[in-house]
Amino acid sequence: MTNILVTGGAGYIGSHACKALKLAGYTPVTYDNLITGWQDAVKFGPFEQGDLLDRARLDEVFDKYKPAAVMHFAALSQVGEAMSEPGKYWTNNVTGSLNLIEATVAAGCENFVFSSTCATYGEHDNVVLDEDTPQLPLNAYGASKRAIEDILRDFDAAHVLNHVIFRYFNVAGADPDGEVGEFHRPETHLIPLMLDAIDGKRDGLTVFGTDYDTPDGTCIRDYVHVCDLVDAHVLGLNWLEHGKGSRVFNLGTGTGFSVMEVIGHSKAVTNRDVPYSIGPRRAGDCTKLVSGSVRAGAELGWTPKSSTLETMIADAWRWHQNGHYEK
Repeated sequence: MTNILVTGGAGYIGSHACKALKLAGYTPVTYDNLITGWQDAVKFGPFEQGDLLDRARLDEVFDKYKPAAVMHFAALSQVGEAMSEPGKYWTNNVTGSLNLIEATVAAGCENFVFSSTCATYGEHDNVVLDEDTPQLPLNAYGASKRAIEDILRDFDAAHVLNHVIFRYFNVAGADPDGEVGEFHRPETHLIPLMLDAIDGKRDGLTVFGTDYDTPDGTCIRDYVHVCDLVDAHVLGLNWLEHGKGSRVFNLGTGTGFSVMEVIGHSKAVTNRDVPYSIGPRRAGDCTKLVSGSVRAGAELGWTPKSSTLETMIADAWRWHQNGHYEK
């Protein structure tokens, strides 16, 4: 079977991508330093431990597996940390990705699928974001991802590195089969934090800011099921394999939900109240991030099938109750 190198394949989205690749007939080769990933999540192909900053290790893995493409998820991604430690994000995300891209080109691999983010857009209130929206990131996380997009374009022009860039919105849910799921230490994502609070694993959920210009004063985000998201990545890989060239796609549903709406929907799924308190705004948080995915639908044939709030919470709740990893 065809090998695909998956950086960050021991993480939340990367592990789901590995399962999707395996089901599509590929062999996913996970490359992960296990700082935020979990070796127990590597279930669908070989595992190679290594850091993106270690070029010699990358060259060794490329030589061993000779992947037909790279699917790049590995990155630091906490907005608060990016605001307080920007150098960490520029070093890890940008320098690490540059190492990976140079190793990809040196190995003669010409197809690259990149996990970018809607955070590259910054804040555009009351605008449905599309791929041509100006990129004005508010923090080092979004800025580092935008820089990697620029690097990919430069390498494509110089060396023919065909790439698909996915800018996506808030990822939620878990594998319905329960093989992999979302498990961060520390946890920063709304839905697992909410489920921890419901389950008594933390004192309560903190709602950061209720004075945003939204109907209930809390931030609005576009949530997409992790399984829908990784299906798009497989479609992106197929796009490149058929020689269709480099392209950028947004991945979202076009429907935004506020923090308070997510809390409200959770009771219908779990039949439990969410204990929460109100805290101050977090630096770097945008008021509203919502995207339709017209281009992904029209060109890739992508349709998010599981991205209802109820399904995402239900799948996450099932995983929350039954799934965990150990270092």
